[in-house]
Amino acid sequence: MNHPKLKAPTLGVIYGNRDFFPDQLVTEARADMAKVFAKFGIKAIQLGETDSKLGGVETHNDARKCAELFRKHADEIEGVLVCLPNFGDEKGVADTLKMAKLNVPVLIQGYPDDLKQLSPARRRDSFCGKISVTNNLVQAGIKFSLTSKHVSHPTSASFEVDLQKFLGVCRVVNGVRGVRLGAVGARPGAFNTVRYSEKILERHGISVTTVDLSEIIGKANKLDAQAAAVKAKLAEITGYAPAPGVPSEKLLQMAKMGVVLTDWMDANHLDATAIQCWTSVQENYGCNVCTLMSMMSEKFMPSACEVDVTGVLTMYAMQLAGGTPAALVDWNNNYADDDNKCVLFHCGNWAKSFLPDIKISTAPILGSIIGVENTYGALDGRTPAGPLTYGRITTADAEGKIRCYVGEGELTNDPLDTFGNRAVAHVPNLQKVLRHVCQQGFEHHVVMTVSRSAEILAEAFGNYFGWEVQHHKQCHHATNAK
Repeated sequence: MNHPKLKAPTLGVIYGNRDFFPDQLVTEARADMAKVFAKFGIKAIQLGETDSKLGGVETHNDARKCAELFRKHADEIEGVLVCLPNFGDEKGVADTLKMAKLNVPVLIQGYPDDLKQLSPARRRDSFCGKISVTNNLVQAGIKFSLTSKHVSHPTSASFEVDLQKFLGVCRVVNGVRGVRLGAVGARPGAFNTVRYSEKILERHGISVTTVDLSEIIGKANKLDAQAAAVKAKLAEITGYAPAPGVPSEKLLQMAKMGVVLTDWMDANHLDATAIQCWTSVQENYGCNVCTLMSMMSEKFMPSACEVDVTGVLTMYAMQLAGGTPAALVDWNNNYADDDNKCVLFHCGNWAKSFLPDIKISTAPILGSIIGVENTYGALDGRTPAGPLTYGRITTADAEGKIRCYVGEGELTNDPLDTFGNRAVAHVPNLQKVLRHVCQQGFEHHVVMTVSRSAEILAEAFGNYFGWEVQHHKQCHHATNAK
């Protein structure tokens, strides 16, 4: 199910037409697409049936009209669907996209022919026309996506799946372009692994705003416990998760920091944050920020620990692809002697969507170093069986590029006796995946969502952004989730 923060999609639609093919096929296609759009809540920006011949794009003048319409709605249109009821006019489609200058994902759909209707009155030839259209787009340098079958009817099951994936690609591409990330505090000294290049991210339209952790702590300490904003944040925390045994003063500390973080994010129009932990906030403020990070991630404003900026960028992209919150996790432990299973773990900042048994607790590992009393705020909970998409974005600084990997597996209900936020994952060919992670110098942090969205991510990252992507494809999904 899509997260409520994801708005209904808007697509620009081009109906390609060619003059010596039957025109009624365009009218039929508009009716077919209208049913699909209604089913998925899609708003269509398209020529009306009187704006051109039956609302199709056949001539250069038609292309100019359609491009002008698209430009008027440029702030709304998240992607373009090219529908080919017949061969279509390859130049008309390409000219429309060139003149519209939308820079959004494009999906090319072509109708299948019926072997019993290949006479001039019903012949389509979309099978061939699609190749001509894509040839023109390649010549023009316009990126596009393809359906899983070369031709497919709009009301077919395969096209509906393709369309849903395309909408995910649109969310990722439009969401990541221009995303504003916040880095709270310095990278922990022991975590060279989360180094990254702000300049490489900036070149790709991703900006990072920084703030010293002392500023956040200082402002939090000055807040009045009776302030309306503090009381509201405290109520939000206690309503978010049970907190058995957590001292009231620790909950108040969390509330104060939550207010300051929210104000800073609002002032800087930030979409996501990466926050310093391990161990400054515990030693200098006296609690963990995990609960606050979990609350933000649940609201589709993801937050990563240890100032892992490219980690939270991955979270942001993956939540858009899967339509569900994302979690930053460690590739943490082997699972007995099963080469295709492992333990995913973190101290306790996963969105509560992952944690049906959520509760606010402490962080025992950190507590052994700085005192458990300074680690209230970490969450405890186990993620149950379900689908798994995993992935990671990193900046390959020495090479001046962005590198990623994505894949799918299963979360299982295998026994796991430990603390914190935890899950058992079955990943086919896990040893190969981990070898790739090590050889390419990826971080020990990976991101997960309970979804099937690796194809969406690979398409967005590789095709539209031009990033180097390793898609760990599987022939079939695991079936042994207990």
